[in-house]
Amino acid sequence: MKVEILERASVDTDPRVGVRADARDAVRADVRAQALLGGVRAAGELGLSRSELARAVQLGLVRQGPRAASGAARFARAELDRVKAADGFPQELRARVEAVAGTDAGARVLGVGPSRFTRLARCGHLTPVGYRINRYRAVVWLYLAAELREFAAREPGMLSGVALPPDRELMAAGADLRPRRWRGRHVGLLLRRTADPWERAAVLASVLPEAQVREAVPDPAERIVLAALAPPPPYGHPQVPAAAAVAHRLLLAEPPEEVHWYRASLDFALTGARGQSNSTEERGPT
Repeated sequence: MKVEILERASVDTDPRVGVRADARDAVRADVRAQALLGGVRAAGELGLSRSELARAVQLGLVRQGPRAASGAARFARAELDRVKAADGFPQELRARVEAVAGTDAGARVLGVGPSRFTRLARCGHLTPVGYRINRYRAVVWLYLAAELREFAAREPGMLSGVALPPDRELMAAGADLRPRRWRGRHVGLLLRRTADPWERAAVLASVLPEAQVREAVPDPAERIVLAALAPPPPYGHPQVPAAAAVAHRLLLAEPPEEVHWYRASLDFALTGARGQSNSTEERGPT
């Protein structure tokens, strides 16, 4: 009994015991921080729907972790804790990812009629953040509600009165800049999420027609690398073949000047990617 008391007393007073306990706590905290959660669990913890979480990732508000073997999205516990610790959570996060679908909903947020909203969007003043294909195979554009309110506050003169001459010319020509504006935003957001030159080249190649990619990348092995690194279709991209065919056209640059811009950007990105491969003696990302 005396020996037990002495041993217990030595443990209670030995500072190394506290050090070991602190180390265990640190390890546990590190393991918790690195734990990966699925999309459903992550969305629930952030108070978002699945589509809102996807939009938060798209906008760079929430960083996605490494994907599961199945390709499913996963999120690190540390990243969710970072987002939840931000000022104004969760209201601020919800406000930044809130989106409205279609002309009528967008017009109500902007405080204008549907025809004016359509003109402003088609002329490139409003940039969609996403799209849906409805049952009639028509494109329904999504807009960030916060951006519409900011536009209304910034450009009150465009909410009433006659259209500006450039807008009248665009409408007379039947122009619709929404697909191009969306592609520019989509590509820009994807490029912001990676610094790897091969991944950046893959993003740019993904919006070019196949003939342009073959011309820019004559090496079949390089085209395989770019195809493997190509970003997946955005959240909400339809699976039904007929609707997917409509949506697929939105993913590819179409006007000649737009194709030229992405082609020049791809050539520049490939120069950096090939330089990296020459320095590492490996083709593809390192």
